[in-house]
Amino acid sequence: MNQDRDDCESLAGSYDAAMADNEVAPRERLADLRRAIEDHNRRYYEEAAPIISDREYDRLFRELADLEKSFPELAAADSPTQRVGGKPLKAFGQITHRVPMLSLDNTYSEEEVKDFYARLERLLPNQKIPVVIEPKVDGVAVSLLYEKGILRYAATRGDGSVGDDITQNIATIRSVPKRLKGNAPDILEVRGEAYLDKNGFAKLNAERSKAGLPEFANPRNAAAGSLKQLDPAIAAQRPLGVIFYGTGALEGLALEKHSELFAELKKLGLPGTERWWVADSLEEILSAIHELDRLRHDFPYQTDGAVVKVDSLAQREILGLTAKSPRWAIAFKYEAERVETRLQDILIQVGRTGTLTPVAALEPVTVSGSRVARATLHNEEEIERKDVRIGDVVIVEKAGEVIPAVVGVRTDLRTGAEKKFRMPKNCPQCGSLVVKDEGQVAIRCVNSRCPAQLRRRIEHFASRGAMDIEGLGEAMVGQLVENKMLRDVAGIYSLDATTLSKLERMGEKSIGNLLAAIERSKSRPLWRLLFGVGILHVGVSGSRALANHFPHLDAIMKASVEELQRIPDVGEVMGQSIYDFFREPGNVETIEKLRGAGLQFNGEEKKPGPAASTIRGTTWVITGTLSQSRDEIAETIIAHGGKVTGSVSKKTNFVLAGEEAGSKLEKAKKLGIRVVDEAEYRKML
Repeated sequence: MNQDRDDCESLAGSYDAAMADNEVAPRERLADLRRAIEDHNRRYYEEAAPIISDREYDRLFRELADLEKSFPELAAADSPTQRVGGKPLKAFGQITHRVPMLSLDNTYSEEEVKDFYARLERLLPNQKIPVVIEPKVDGVAVSLLYEKGILRYAATRGDGSVGDDITQNIATIRSVPKRLKGNAPDILEVRGEAYLDKNGFAKLNAERSKAGLPEFANPRNAAAGSLKQLDPAIAAQRPLGVIFYGTGALEGLALEKHSELFAELKKLGLPGTERWWVADSLEEILSAIHELDRLRHDFPYQTDGAVVKVDSLAQREILGLTAKSPRWAIAFKYEAERVETRLQDILIQVGRTGTLTPVAALEPVTVSGSRVARATLHNEEEIERKDVRIGDVVIVEKAGEVIPAVVGVRTDLRTGAEKKFRMPKNCPQCGSLVVKDEGQVAIRCVNSRCPAQLRRRIEHFASRGAMDIEGLGEAMVGQLVENKMLRDVAGIYSLDATTLSKLERMGEKSIGNLLAAIERSKSRPLWRLLFGVGILHVGVSGSRALANHFPHLDAIMKASVEELQRIPDVGEVMGQSIYDFFREPGNVETIEKLRGAGLQFNGEEKKPGPAASTIRGTTWVITGTLSQSRDEIAETIIAHGGKVTGSVSKKTNFVLAGEEAGSKLEKAKKLGIRVVDEAEYRKML
């Protein structure tokens, strides 16, 4: 992903030098921009996994549009400036919109809002031109068709003409009526933004983190991933909502103004925008934009701008459309809110592998509508690069209005009392010496008995992706470690009813459920145990590779570095880490306790898959968010005689790609490896 960002920055910065060749440079630059924008369109619309900000994308898009205007002979019908969004996904049926869904031109400049309104006045001379200002919801554009008040289908924007059929998933949203209220029009194609509310997003990410799943980057990606689940039961579990703001095809309802739509939506039982304004001068437009910026952080959904639309539908007809956008509307994007506050201290968090992470302790401040007192500082090198000092006035913003980040320092306000920060030489939790491996940024505590590491290791061991011990979450683990009832992961299997009854809020039923979950975990396969014990650099794929290669855990413990490094999906760094792990006396002691507790130490039994299976003998890589966990899918593939690895290579036969598939999908395409979606995978089964 970092390489993608570097490529994008290199692309954006190379133009001036390239223009030295007046004939070749524009053509090459156009080709580069089109290629980059197509890639970003795919990531944004199809994968819901963008790697650049909206502003970076808009800058590239604007440059492309300006170049095509300057060099019309180089314009192309298939340019991104002539199309909307991304292509529909194969896993879903397709729906043709009765009226195309266009996207809006964006701006971050009030001066360009002024230019937009001046253009309207030129195109509609001597006319009063009222406009509506409404929030720009940061969600996923959707279109729903109601016939005589009955919901017939729902679709994504897709390429603007054809979108994905997401009817089943939209139908799970409680605020979306399957039958409209009152006197419904014969045909109503209503447009809106599906979103995941802020509180629901935070809860969803907490649940994914606890289950060992990757967290969503922002609410928009989470909403997109939810709507594109093949199993509507998954979408039903997520707090999705929709805000409707416009129409496509419309029969049986006469409107003269856009502002009349809001009351009609309410009558029909369709959720509309929180606030909207009507203005007929530039001053009123800018005033509404500023007022919305003050109010929008209190909305339950994410917003990233204000949409300005001509109110009169008759005037819209006169103004018309471009190939991509209406001439009668523009989206003003707000800058990410930045505030200044005092950095009171830099604290250290210790992770399960011993990594020390610096965290900014801030004088509490409100950013984007919420109170912030902590922000990550990533690592020592980042602190040095930004020259962050304790006592500084720092600039804080919420990346995507979600994650607090220190983005700058007010060095001009320094008094001389500020203190430079140095990472500790000893772990703040246990006092042990810390180390920094050559070529690594991370600093780690190597004491396996460190209480902070112990809590994190036990939480990881019990997580859904590892040993899946329900009831052994963060709060419970914290109590057990604090009361010295657990000293390593093996201690889980010595817990009994008498011990657990001494803890807060542990009744007879809770104790019984936890002990039963612990007992069930003893039968988990070896790869889960290997993943659960938390060997540095060893993830799910590496754990599977070890369990598939060796007949027993003892064989893994005795293996040489060279033997380990020869295993596909292991390699040099991981192989050395595995070898070192089983040479540490504390780890060996823990393994022996687990053996005594009766856990599964045998490797994966090699069972032939169905003779007719098209999966037998093939190698798979699983990436992205799917309707089942990757572990469950991997077990199914293995049961059918296939093999699952963690990295794409020339030996890979298939890549199963779900939502938010990233670099693995890119590599598969570059190597010409067959990529299948979940529907195609299920047919192969």
